[in-house]
Amino acid sequence: MTALLVLGAVLTGCGGREGSRTAALAPPASPSPGATVEARQGPPTMAPGPEGLTPVFERRAAGSRDGAADKTVALTFDADMTADQGPRASAGEHFDNPGLIALLRRLKVPSTVFMTGRWAQEYPAQARSIGTDPLFEIANHSYSHYAFSSPCYGLPAVAKADMRGDVERAFAAIRKTGARNVVPYFRFPGGCYDDASLKALAPTGVTAVQWDVVSGDAFATDPEAVAEQVLSGVKPGSLVVMHCTRSAAPVTDEALERVVPELRERGYRFVKVSELMRG
Repeated sequence: MTALLVLGAVLTGCGGREGSRTAALAPPASPSPGATVEARQGPPTMAPGPEGLTPVFERRAAGSRDGAADKTVALTFDADMTADQGPRASAGEHFDNPGLIALLRRLKVPSTVFMTGRWAQEYPAQARSIGTDPLFEIANHSYSHYAFSSPCYGLPAVAKADMRGDVERAFAAIRKTGARNVVPYFRFPGGCYDDASLKALAPTGVTAVQWDVVSGDAFATDPEAVAEQVLSGVKPGSLVVMHCTRSAAPVTDEALERVVPELRERGYRFVKVSELMRG
């Protein structure tokens, strides 16, 4: 019971808060000769922050498209698995959610999956399938899903000297699966970061991606409550955080069956983080 409470706090933390470069570690697939200019340029990143700190993206400022508000929204899904959860997966616990990915495909919803390296190692076929489907892009959620700033919802902490290596290890694990649509974005486990962690990750060239809408899907049992929370929070340019983990977020797909059509009825267009950032 104690372990479940801690894990619940951790995943709730993925939807809470504490606290232009292209990464050589995770370049996109080489564009074809007939690719558009945007495809040739690769996924956008933000310029370094003050003193060269890793930049942080949370929501795109409201803009306009053809004289009207550009009602775009990015749905993002954290594929969480910590470095020490292998025995639980071997015992039958599902840290994946293939049904959710199938639903996104059926509804044709472009999405960004923030994947831990440990998840990619546990589910390499799924990581490859997601990372070779143009509907999706894979971003980095660390290798270990340990905290990059403490305290952070009970997560074990990564030593400052190991932070860069943890991110590099995650990119390597993801790419080893054969995933090609890998973007130079990073999401801090639990959303926890500070200047020290932003400085530690600066050499990797990633842009840190947070959110402005918390879905509340972690350990939720009421899909309607999750849907209401998303629908009430979305604004033009919003970035929504959800989860792609059956054992920890079992009603996410049910919530999306309401969220997606209702947002489309309101005139919203779904985009990946790379498109949202590009503006």
